[in-house]
Order: sequence, then C-alpha cells, then structure tokens
Amino acid sequence: MPFLTDPPSRRDMLRLALKLGVAAPVLGLAAGCTNDMGGLTTGEPVQPAATLGSGAVKVGLILPLSAQGGVANTAASMRNAADLALAEFGKANIQIVVFDDGGTAEGARAAARAAVAQNVELILGPLLAPAVAAAGQVAKAAGRPVIAFSTDASVASPGVYLMSFLPASDVQRVVSYAASQGRTAFAAAISETPYGNVTAGAFQQVVPARQGRIVGLERFSGDNGADAVRRLAGVLAAADALFLPDGAALPSTAGALPGAGFDKAKVKPLGTSQWNEGSLLRLPALQGGWFAAPPSTGFYAFSDRYRAKYGGEPSRIASLTYDAVSLVAALERTQGAARFSEATLTNPSGFSGADGVFRFRSDGLNDRALAVYEVRAGDGVAISPAPKSLGS
Repeated sequence: MPFLTDPPSRRDMLRLALKLGVAAPVLGLAAGCTNDMGGLTTGEPVQPAATLGSGAVKVGLILPLSAQGGVANTAASMRNAADLALAEFGKANIQIVVFDDGGTAEGARAAARAAVAQNVELILGPLLAPAVAAAGQVAKAAGRPVIAFSTDASVASPGVYLMSFLPASDVQRVVSYAASQGRTAFAAAISETPYGNVTAGAFQQVVPARQGRIVGLERFSGDNGADAVRRLAGVLAAADALFLPDGAALPSTAGALPGAGFDKAKVKPLGTSQWNEGSLLRLPALQGGWFAAPPSTGFYAFSDRYRAKYGGEPSRIASLTYDAVSLVAALERTQGAARFSEATLTNPSGFSGADGVFRFRSDGLNDRALAVYEVRAGDGVAISPAPKSLGS
C-alpha cells in the first residue's frame, strides 16, 4: 500500500487507509478549555509560529523551533517537511497550526494548551522526550491524541503515539536476521547511556528468544568503547556475532577490534540505524557487517523533492513529519468522524510512508518494517529488504 514515495501527483495517497476497517467511534473531544489542563487562562497566551494550509480540520504541530544548537535546525527541517506534505497531497482539508516549544517541557505544555484552545483535533510532536511527556498530559486531559517524534519509549502511552525510529526495533531486526543466518553466539559492547540501556535491554531479550546465547556483554561510559572491546578479547573466540549499536562510539570500538583478537572472517559485526552515516560505513572493521535501518528508497525520493523546494538537505527525521502530515490528511479524507480515533490510529494493518510500513500500537509504541544492510566499500547495501506488510 505505498503512497508516499511516488511523485507528487499521486492519487495512491488515499490508499493509506485502504486496509482500515469500518468507521470506529470517534474520540471524545473537549468542547472547551478547562483547568484540568493546568489553567489556560493564566499567563500570556502562546501564539502560533505559523499556519500551514487552510482546511477546516485543525491539527497542531509542536516543534523546538527556537531550541539551542542543532535541534532548532532539525525542527525547521521538520516544519518544512510538513509544508511539503500538504503541498503534495492536493487540496487537503487540513490546517496545521505550528507552535514553538523552545525545546522545554514548560514550553511544550504551554504550546499544547494553546493548540487545544485553537480547537485542534490532534497534535503532532513534540520532538524531545520531556516535551512529549508534558504536552501529552495536556492533550490527554482534552481528549486529543498525540503523534510524537521522540525515540524515548518511556513517554509513549495510550493516546500518545511515537512515530519515531525506536532503537529496540533495530535490535530485534538485526539480531533476528543474524540468527536466521546461523549466528548463535553473540557478544556486545554497549554504552552506559539512555540509548545504550534500551539497546542492551532489547539485546538481552531477543538473543535468547532467537535460540542464541550471549557469550559476553561489556558496557562503557561516554563515546570511548575501546576498553569494553578489550575486555571482550577473551570471549571473541567463542562468538560469531558482535553487537556494536552506538554510532558515536564506533570509531573507538571499531578501532580497538584488531587488538582484541577480532577475526572478521568468523565474527560478524552487527549494528543499528546509527551506523547509517558515511564516515562510519567506511570504518575498516565494519566492512561486511550488518545493520538494521528503515528502507532508504522512500527517503531518497523525499529528499530529492525537499531539495528542489527548499534548496537544502532535510534532517534524516524530517520524513517522520512528512509521513505524519500525509497520514492525517489521508485519514481526514477517508475516515470521516473516526479519522483520529484510537481504533483508526492503531489499526493492525498499519500505514505506508516514505520510511516504509509502520503501525501504532495501543501502548503508544510502534512497529516498523526495517531492512537489513551489509556494509560494502563504505556503503550500505540492502541484503534483506523491509517487508511490505507487518505480521500480527
């Protein structure tokens, strides 16, 4: 059911909802703004940063447009992607009211209150985990669903759905593929970071679930994984797969492998979508390694259209906003009053976008169809394509 990866003149966008069932009960929407949301009448009202489109159905978009550092650049790219999705959908009956949360929980809370006051039916964003938690509280009190972009699974909950690329999905996909190729003995060097904690937990669950065994697992602080690799030297002879999920630490961990007795002919390096960056794919120790990531074809097509319209490169996660806006526009056109109901958003058949097939779960997390890539001559080559549909 792909519809987002084709050229802009695509009637297939409406096929997004093709597999959705009969209309479901619509979520109850608060008729007004109440103090259950923290008091909308106190303080200066938050003004929209922009309004995209002029349709009758209002949707909020909360992004850290004025945050510090590169976060603001990412937010601007995501806002452009939302604009691109509306332009390409064609006469979408959607109006996107954009709010700036400044990258803070307080800003997100105020932005969510303002969005509810604008009578939005659904909120897209925020991006950062504390902001998602804060905005989600306001939205839930008002009966508005949220589709957010954080990768922190702890902020997901019923009614607060994560659109993002979740690290645990990468781990599940690459370890499962390795097991299907006969790999049974897994070692790992993983950072002591929130990302590392998630990937370590998933690794420890999926390896035994795929009839494998963990022969060694070392953790490390910061981006310097060389010591952890050296501590694995005694077990690498018993391993046939080595999991190195942390992209920022790869120069250190990969650089230490030759001195730790690493035999590339016997031990397969495994990674996550954090590997998918040019300088990392050129690291000698990773050649021949496998990593999981969203399918790239749709993103490349989206990037081409983004560059043509805005004259610059999109953030890698800008496609998430593109897919989210295209989703809500298609649901508005096809699902009537049930467009943003829980039953519609969590339909198990899922949806297809620039980043492949995905679906929201009732707990707020998502399932994504990921591909497995092999590192060859500094590039990632798909060796196991992303599925076209998601199993039960």
